[in-house]
Amino acid sequence: MKNINFDELTVVTVTYNSAHCIPLLAKTLKLMPKIIFVDNGSKDDFALQIKKLLPQSLLIENKKNIGFGAANNCALNIVTTPYALLLNPDCIPTSEFLAGILDAPKKFPQAAIIAPHLIRKSGKPEISYRWPATHWKSFGPQAEGPCCVGFVCGAAMLLNMKLMKEIGFFDETFFLYYEDEDLCQRVFEQNKQIILVPEIEITHLSRASVKGPNPLNSEFIRGFHHAQSKLVFEHKHFGASHAARLRWQTLGLALLTILPRLIFPQPRYLARLIGRIIGLCRPYPRGPQSVL
Repeated sequence: MKNINFDELTVVTVTYNSAHCIPLLAKTLKLMPKIIFVDNGSKDDFALQIKKLLPQSLLIENKKNIGFGAANNCALNIVTTPYALLLNPDCIPTSEFLAGILDAPKKFPQAAIIAPHLIRKSGKPEISYRWPATHWKSFGPQAEGPCCVGFVCGAAMLLNMKLMKEIGFFDETFFLYYEDEDLCQRVFEQNKQIILVPEIEITHLSRASVKGPNPLNSEFIRGFHHAQSKLVFEHKHFGASHAARLRWQTLGLALLTILPRLIFPQPRYLARLIGRIIGLCRPYPRGPQSVL
């Protein structure tokens, strides 16, 4: 770690009732001089955790939940370092990860986005990368070496700030989900590189970033916004008629699925399914689309 210049990197993390994640993050992020946390109206003791464990951090506190992309934009618009590392609070960075992600731009200086390999809690890799759906269907085993891709998961991605300022940051039409896919789609369409470096690994505790007083409501919100954002993405990149067909196809499948869920209830899955159905039935946002 001696030759790593931490001053070239700002870590950006968006939180929502994520105080339980801070102790694990702090074990490694305590090495970082530049960290920005953007909190979306949490009701837990997140701010106290940050001040205690990562006092060097800049904390932006939104009074309400403004969405994942919009919250990231709050931080990205004030980043002054050459690189920004977007890091979900349910990721567990190590010193090896930081060393690898900071060294990667030396090998891939033209990359707009560099991403690590996400590893599940079980130790198995997530296949969280592919070509964009607008061009090809992806097949095959996990990547064995650095490669250009069309999409990487937004849970952990390194942004080349000079290039990304030219392309634009997150489209704030997306409240939750698909904002990372839209970002990667725009990078791809600008013929800029998105590089996956599988030897750089980070554990991702998927869906563990939020703990609230009502887990069923959290599942409902996930289902609702996943459906809404999918329609926003399809409308933006494929057109209104394509989005309309997808809406009715997905709604039909969801309605067929709800009966067995009612007969053999699994409360969390049922709450998410109901959220998805309502999200498909309601109008979805269509702009204005802020990407700066």
